[in-house]
Amino acid sequence: MASHEVLLAFVQAATQGSFSAAARKLGRSQSTISAAIASLEIDLNLTLFDRSSRKPSLTPAGHVMLQRAEEILAASSRLELTASQLSQGVEAKLTVAISDTYQSNRFEAALSVFEQRYPELELECLIAECDDLVALVQRGRAHVAFAEMQDSYPPDLVSSTVDERTEIALFVAQTHPLAALSGIDQDVLQQHRELRLATIVNPYESRAKGRVWSAPSYLMLLEMAQGGFGWAPLPRWLVGRFGAGSLVELQVRGWPKPVFVDALWSRLHPPGPAGSWFLRKMLE
Repeated sequence: MASHEVLLAFVQAATQGSFSAAARKLGRSQSTISAAIASLEIDLNLTLFDRSSRKPSLTPAGHVMLQRAEEILAASSRLELTASQLSQGVEAKLTVAISDTYQSNRFEAALSVFEQRYPELELECLIAECDDLVALVQRGRAHVAFAEMQDSYPPDLVSSTVDERTEIALFVAQTHPLAALSGIDQDVLQQHRELRLATIVNPYESRAKGRVWSAPSYLMLLEMAQGGFGWAPLPRWLVGRFGAGSLVELQVRGWPKPVFVDALWSRLHPPGPAGSWFLRKMLE
C-alpha cells in the first residue's frame, strides 16, 4: 500500500501541474517527487502521467487514481484529527437534549460552528420535556440539556439561564367549539378536554380537574389538538411551523405565557471539551 507521503506527492504533482511545482509546495526536491511517483506507478502497475511532452499530464488511469488518492488522504486527515481530539480528552460523542419550547436561532448557529470545529465528533440530539430532560442529564444519558425553566433542580445538576425566551399559548382545532368563543375563562375551559404535557418519569406529578389526555411531547399534543380532541398549551413557534393553519389560539386571561429556558448539565457527569465549548457558545 502506498504511503501517505507518496500519495501526497502524486496529488500535488497532479494539482500543481508539474513535478517541480509539487516539490516547491512540499518542500522537497524534484528528484524526490519524481522518484515517489515512479515508485507509485510500479506498485500500481499503472502509468499515471504522460511524460511525452515537456509538462507531464495525467493519463486516463491517472485521473481515476487521483480521485481515489484524494479520498484516502482526506480519510487519513480525518483519522488524525479524531485521534488528536480524543487524545486531548474530547468526547467521542456529544448528546444534547432539548425541549420543544425552545426554538433558538442561536442553537442553529452554534451547531454550524460546532460542525466546523468538531467535524468528526458524533452529535446526538434528543427531544424531551421537564422531568424527562432532568432525568436524562442525571443519568448521564445527555451531556447538556436545554429545558423549560423550573423553580429548582436536584443538587447534582448545574443550571444557567439562556438569554432567550419563547411563549406558550392555548390552541384548539378550527372545528372545536372553543374556537368560536372569546373571553374564555377557566370554568369554560374545564368543560372541555385538556391535552396536557405529562413526563414519562413523573406522569402523575399534578393532576388536572376534568377530562384530560396527556402525552410526553408537545408535538404529540399538537397532533391531538389538530384532531379536535381538546385544547392544549403549545409553544407558539411549534404551532407556526407545524400547525399548518389548522389551529386557533384561544383568548384566555393570563395567556400566552413567557417561557424561559435553562441550560442544564451534571456535576457527576460533566460535559467534556466539546460539550463545554457548546455550552459556552449557547450562554455567551
